[in-house]
Amino acid sequence: MRSTISVNKMQLPPAIRNLEKKINDTEMLIHGSHLPGALRSAHMATVAEEYLRSIRFNVAVTVLGFCAMYVFFQISGLKLDLLGLSTSDSVFWILLFLVLVPGQYALQMQYPAILAHGRKTKIELDLPYAISYMQALSTTMPPYEIIRKVYEEADMFNEVSREFGMIVRDVELFGDDLLTAMKNLQHTTPSPALRDFLNDLGIVFDSGGDITSYLGAKTEFFREQAKRELELVLKTIEIMAEVYVSAFVAGPIALIIMIVAQGMTNAKSMEWILPFMYVCIPAGAIVMIWLLSIMLPPENLEVTRKEIADYDFGTSIPEVPEGQNGVPGTADEKFFKKIAAQKQRNRILNRLRNPLRAYITTYDYSIIAGGMVALVIVLLFQTGWFDTIFPHNVFEAVICVLIIGFMAPVALAYEGRRWYVRDVESHLPEFLRELSDMKDIGLTLQESIKRISGAKLGLLSSELSVASRDISAGTNVNAALVRMEERIGLVSVKRAMSLLVRASEITTNLRQIFMIAITDFEYYLKLKSERANTTIVYVMIIYLSFGIYLYTAYQLNVPFLESFKGQSMSITMDMAGNVTDMFRIGIILGAFSGIMAGQFSSNSVLCGFKHSIVLLSAALVLFVYFVS
Repeated sequence: MRSTISVNKMQLPPAIRNLEKKINDTEMLIHGSHLPGALRSAHMATVAEEYLRSIRFNVAVTVLGFCAMYVFFQISGLKLDLLGLSTSDSVFWILLFLVLVPGQYALQMQYPAILAHGRKTKIELDLPYAISYMQALSTTMPPYEIIRKVYEEADMFNEVSREFGMIVRDVELFGDDLLTAMKNLQHTTPSPALRDFLNDLGIVFDSGGDITSYLGAKTEFFREQAKRELELVLKTIEIMAEVYVSAFVAGPIALIIMIVAQGMTNAKSMEWILPFMYVCIPAGAIVMIWLLSIMLPPENLEVTRKEIADYDFGTSIPEVPEGQNGVPGTADEKFFKKIAAQKQRNRILNRLRNPLRAYITTYDYSIIAGGMVALVIVLLFQTGWFDTIFPHNVFEAVICVLIIGFMAPVALAYEGRRWYVRDVESHLPEFLRELSDMKDIGLTLQESIKRISGAKLGLLSSELSVASRDISAGTNVNAALVRMEERIGLVSVKRAMSLLVRASEITTNLRQIFMIAITDFEYYLKLKSERANTTIVYVMIIYLSFGIYLYTAYQLNVPFLESFKGQSMSITMDMAGNVTDMFRIGIILGAFSGIMAGQFSSNSVLCGFKHSIVLLSAALVLFVYFVS
């Protein structure tokens, strides 16, 4: 974006501006309305003309860099062999130009559409929960206030909230009426499902129909739509898994067979294979990880907590009073500093009292721990300590241990958070159902929470006990529930609890609200379970493919070569070099295959760390202790 801003600020001569306008008109004629629509759907803060200008600037810089590199190699006479091609060959420069210039242009042109497609998937998966929330509020709130509430709950409804924010912007900033604002959003949203929903909602609102009944019917409809969207997501994962296994696992297996054949025949024409794999396997895996992260929704394990405070007078603690010239006054300055220091001490003490919760809430601690472990491994390697453990290929083995050592603390934090999320989510429907039953027999919310807090609901029981004590101490029941959802910090829990709290503020008949919340949450858990059960197949395929690679490497270096012993054939071969090369490829494959497994199962790089640890450990044991 910096390049875009700098180009826009440049004062160009009239002739160049006219030429640029003609180029702009030509490009807009070629791309039609596709690019402006994709930019709006992707919520990219730029117009089509500026985006095209930034692309042209980036391409021009790339062309200049390419020309400078070509001139440098021609003048210096420097010669490099890369991927089987030499810098002295014209074919190399032609291919490099095609990759850097047309390739870059095509990628930048498609980037808004890729981003918009990813937003479409996320919107349609979150839309049923947003409509359920709207249904619960529709009994007493006007339509615009409902839409505004969804917009305000951005941490619960993600991309749906961002879309509804466009309606709020048009109404409050541009002065449009609600129907006009909804029609504007229909033209820009990347989701056909949201477009149809807004169109029908506008018709119901304009005709004076029953919005609550409409939202109830649409909730069930969009749940089926979300289920079909999930099936498309799983199909995308299936295609990407097949591409990855074919290109990045089966391909290296074929290439290492070629390497062995090359060694047996003393051929030197395939020396480019190893550098090719060292570059292409990581680059291809990174591109696929990037595409998956954009196109597919991740498993939401985010834990967010914010301070909730109640005040007896006013809405907040007053600001530090200012003295002369804007300098803080000294009368209460010490008092406010004391409050800030005490709050900081309380936060530190809370982390010390709950170290495991602090460890899984943020990955900062685990990354620091991983860095410290990696540093210790490097120091031990410098002292030669690993020479006594690994009989050969010590450097490659230490690289394996280094990667495992860094990943292990982060993987532990991720899996701890995942266990925490699953434990809370698995017990929440039972809590809501028991709360509904107790309300039906005439108990108040306060009494119901107190009774349920003693039930066996896993981690949820301890939070309910805290909420019960808050209520007994005089805290409003809604405030106690809000505090509880913030302590838990899960988006899924906030959806259910916020629905309950909002509804209890406007009605005493909560049975329908409870049923909406329970049905909504059980549907969420069902979709999550279906995704986990389906994606485990692709994870197993990656494990199987990597196992085949290790088995092939073992067979080629042990039984296959031993079969030539005692025969009259004269074969000279660098067996140690072959093992080292295959070990290095195994390290690259193990690390990136594990991360890809995490992408397929949860669309999370951190989820793949545990798989990488397992695969790297298998490669380490095989190439150090079994293949020699």
